[in-house]
Amino acid sequence: MAVSALPAGKLPTPMTRNNKNLSPEQAGLFLEIAEHSLRVTQREHFFSWLQGCFQYLFPHEVMVCGIGAYDSEDFSFESFSSTLCFSESHARAATAPRDGLVWQAMVAWRQARRPLMLGDGLRAGDYGSYVVPFTDADARLAAIELSNIAAHGMGEQNGNVSTFFCFSRVPQQPGEAHAHLLELLIPYLHSALMRVVSSSDNKLSVAGSTPAQQITVREREVLHWLKTGKTNWEIAQILSISPLTVKNHVQNILRKLNVQNRSHAAVKAGRLEEFSG
Repeated sequence: MAVSALPAGKLPTPMTRNNKNLSPEQAGLFLEIAEHSLRVTQREHFFSWLQGCFQYLFPHEVMVCGIGAYDSEDFSFESFSSTLCFSESHARAATAPRDGLVWQAMVAWRQARRPLMLGDGLRAGDYGSYVVPFTDADARLAAIELSNIAAHGMGEQNGNVSTFFCFSRVPQQPGEAHAHLLELLIPYLHSALMRVVSSSDNKLSVAGSTPAQQITVREREVLHWLKTGKTNWEIAQILSISPLTVKNHVQNILRKLNVQNRSHAAVKAGRLEEFSG
């Protein structure tokens, strides 16, 4: 089932999805996870939330999440790991455009719009509630200290991916039970992550650099005028560049700031002004 993105801060009503396959204990954990998700506003909150009741319902050691820039295929990734085996270099390899295994899983999800599973012994195919996109992943998973992936995401109405969540080092071989849990959990993961990203105190970046270090001088100029409410055409006239070039700069800014729209970028712009001199 495809999951459409929710506005930041808006949550689905708990238990509105089919939960008949949950045991009473699992149903209780799910309600607690949904309630605790409302308190997630900082990166450290997000990690603590994943390590609490979430772990009891959906055990895992590594979670890699991706955030897409609206109306663009640009994507930024962040990893949350409870094991020292999964390093930043592994995260970069896993999320590398085109070649990274997580990146390729995200591309496959964009087509299927259903939970994806990867793991030893899983055969490629469509299993109804989930899809196994390819089976040649075992050696590549081991090379980056990952195993047994269960992944799902949220999509925009324009067909782009809004958020993507890839859980790895899952204790059991992933399958239908994991797919059902992901259908329930992803809306809460999406909303919590959007609150973290929207917070002016948070900067998510796999590379570890700050937005001020990532943004170029020209992009700072575009960001300045974007903050004043100028359109792409108006910014193009001011900077004597083409509207298409401005659009490309705006998309790069959204990706580097890990925000989904111009208004969120404008909010974060104030925090970068000290670096523009």
